[in-house]
Amino acid sequence: MKVLGIGNAIVDVICKVEESFLSKNNLTKSTMKLVDEAEFKKLLSNLKIEKTIAGGSVANSIVGLSQLGNLVSFIGKVNNDELGNKYEKSLTNEKVKYCYQKKEELTPTGTCLILITPDSERTMCTFLGIAGKISDKDIDGNAVKNSELIFLEGYLWDEGEPKTAFNKAISISKKKAMSLSDQFCVERHKKSFFDLVNNKLDITFANEQEILSLIDAKNFDEVISFAKQLRKLIIITRSSKGSIAINKNEVVECDSQKDLKIVDLTGAGDLFAAGFLHGYVNNLSIKKSLEKGTEMASKIIQVFGARLKN
Repeated sequence: MKVLGIGNAIVDVICKVEESFLSKNNLTKSTMKLVDEAEFKKLLSNLKIEKTIAGGSVANSIVGLSQLGNLVSFIGKVNNDELGNKYEKSLTNEKVKYCYQKKEELTPTGTCLILITPDSERTMCTFLGIAGKISDKDIDGNAVKNSELIFLEGYLWDEGEPKTAFNKAISISKKKAMSLSDQFCVERHKKSFFDLVNNKLDITFANEQEILSLIDAKNFDEVISFAKQLRKLIIITRSSKGSIAINKNEVVECDSQKDLKIVDLTGAGDLFAAGFLHGYVNNLSIKKSLEKGTEMASKIIQVFGARLKN
C-alpha cells in the first residue's frame, strides 16, 4: 500500500450563505468551529442544502490519490448508520481500502456543515460524532506497517481519544506526513504541533497562516529560515502566491494557476496534498510534485465539494 490516511470520517453538508449569516451566528469566516449536535441542527434548519457528500480532510486527499492511480487505504470511525454506510460506500467506490469495521454505536456518524459565501470562501461547523471517538484500538497495526507512508490531519487533536490513535500510528509507521489543518487548530495545539513538526513528522503540509502561527513568525522569511534549520520537508500553500517546498537548504517554488472560475475553495488544501503526495511516493521531483498538487487544487476549486468526479 502506498499511502494510509487516518482522519475524521465526516459527511459534508454544503450550503450557500450570505456574509450576514456568518455574523448573525458568530462564525469566523474561513475557519472550522466544533459544534454539538443541537447547534448543528439549529444552523442547518435555516439553510437549503446544495450537496451532501462524504468528506473529511485526509479522506479527501486519499480519494484524490486513488484517482491518480495509487493504492491507498483509510482509517476513520463511523457508526453503522445510514450516513456511515454512505461514507464507507463512497470510499470503496473510489477504490480506497477502508480499514475499519463499523459497529452499532450510540453516537451518530460525524457531519460537517460547509457554508459557502459569495466570495467562494468556506466556513465549517463540525459535529464530530463518532469520528471524534477514534482511539488506538481502532488502528489496524498491519495496515500502518504495510504502508509506505501515513497521512494524518491536525484535526485529530481536537478530542482526547484520537490522540491515542495518532500516537500509535506514528510510533509504528515508516514515514509520517501531516496537515496542520486550520489556523485555529494550530492555535489550540501549538505546543504539541511544534513538537510533532520538529521531532516526529517527515513531511508537514500547511498554508501560510498556519505556519506563521505555529512558529510565531513576523514574516515569511522567518518561515523559510525555520524550515531550512528543521531539515525536513515542509510544503506551504500561499493562495494566489502559489506554493513552496523547503527541504534542508533546497527551496522550490511553484506558481498558482491563473484565470480560474472559482466556485468553492473547499478541499483545495486536501487535493493539493493528494497531488504532492502522488509525486512524492512515485519518486517525482519536488517541483513536479508541487505542480501536481497545484493542478489538483485548481481542479477542485472549480466545482462544488471536496472530491473530483472520477
